[in-house]
Amino acid sequence: MTGTLASPTSTDGLAGALAARLTHRLGRPVAVDGLTRLTGGANRETWAFTADDGGTRRELVLRGGYSTGGRPVAVEAAAIAAAARAGVPVPDLVDVGTGEDAPGLPAEYLLMGRVDGETIPRRLLREEAYGPARAGLARELGAVLARLHAAPLDGLGRVPAVGDPLERLTTSFLVDGTPPPPGLALGLRWLRENRPPSHGPVLVHGDFRMGNLMVGPDGLRAVLDWELVHRGDPLEDLGWCCAKVWRFGSALPAAGTGTRRDLLDGYAAVAGWRPTAAELHWWELHATVQWGLMCRAMTERHLSGAEPSVELAAIGRRAAEQEFDVLLALGLDRPDATAPEEPGGDDDLLFGRPTAAELAAAVGGFLGGEVRGATSGRTSFHAQVAANVVATVRRELLLGDGARARRRARLAGLGVRDDDALSEAIADGSLDDRWDEVVAAVREGVRDRLRVANPRHLAVPDAAGEG
Repeated sequence: MTGTLASPTSTDGLAGALAARLTHRLGRPVAVDGLTRLTGGANRETWAFTADDGGTRRELVLRGGYSTGGRPVAVEAAAIAAAARAGVPVPDLVDVGTGEDAPGLPAEYLLMGRVDGETIPRRLLREEAYGPARAGLARELGAVLARLHAAPLDGLGRVPAVGDPLERLTTSFLVDGTPPPPGLALGLRWLRENRPPSHGPVLVHGDFRMGNLMVGPDGLRAVLDWELVHRGDPLEDLGWCCAKVWRFGSALPAAGTGTRRDLLDGYAAVAGWRPTAAELHWWELHATVQWGLMCRAMTERHLSGAEPSVELAAIGRRAAEQEFDVLLALGLDRPDATAPEEPGGDDDLLFGRPTAAELAAAVGGFLGGEVRGATSGRTSFHAQVAANVVATVRRELLLGDGARARRRARLAGLGVRDDDALSEAIADGSLDDRWDEVVAAVREGVRDRLRVANPRHLAVPDAAGEG
């Protein structure tokens, strides 16, 4: 098995397998209806359905397949159970097993109760209905993390310890030993030179952020997606929650809903101790670098042919966003007042009209308009991802030649052959006597990459000085 549902994947076949498994587990006939695959999720597939035993209808969720880089479902289930005992809101566990236990179900699967609420960050951070929840959510998240980190580790021997946090960045996420892009190399060096004291080990969620939290108008209802759970430093969850990538455009640092002070106040009220601002800053930058490296590692799954996916193909270019966020966190750049204007048309008419850029614009408009509007669920989501990819291609067609020439000249002036060599020089200090030039070269390259990959990110508000 490769982490997908048993082949052939059919809604009817999966519904039948679920009904058979639940009938076996409950000892009475169970019917399954309304089976729908949910959008998102670059690792495990997620399906929602209703189970009816003739007297009670219950909304359930199936998460299935192997998680690339994640934990076996039995480990997830043990962590969820431990979190529940510690007072963390989580979905009810109904069943955990493998395709050997239940023919027709995924190679690994979790069955859980479905929790009502919203997970889409842009809705949670903008819609009026969630205003009351937003008002106290950062403090609530701090309190929930304190309870999680106090969970006893007894009986959780299969939950892995991840070891040294900096060593993990390079050993787990650098593809074939290739140096990180220069902006991330700057972040890695700063992290090495400013390491805080360690805490723990404790039970760490590993992906605690908007998108993995089920929230209602009244506040947090459940913590979801435990596939990266491990034993480690409690500051990891706090820093990950504050990383700029998980604010989704908000100027507020703690999950886009509150200040760092709110988050730490909630944590301290339950934990009885308070992490320092400097410690949180280190782990926040660690999260930014980690996500940038993860973007590159995930897109390699597509490039290698192991897991062809437009979503995985698109995510590789997002590493440039994290490079820019590293520069912001280190005070080496600032957001623009407005995003750069979209580049104009291409006047090279060797091949006639429409130009390559105009063709890309037409395809992107079709995918993001007609295709997205005529589909739903995962197909609609991927249509928008594909439209974004085509827009990136268009911008590279229009801006790439100038940026490449500028890059060659800048690197030649530093005496390095390419960006990999620049990253190596940042790591080993061989260009420290020209540090201002190095930073200028990193800043220019990051901005050029962002002008192609996602120019709007250049104007996303920063919360570097926000408590």
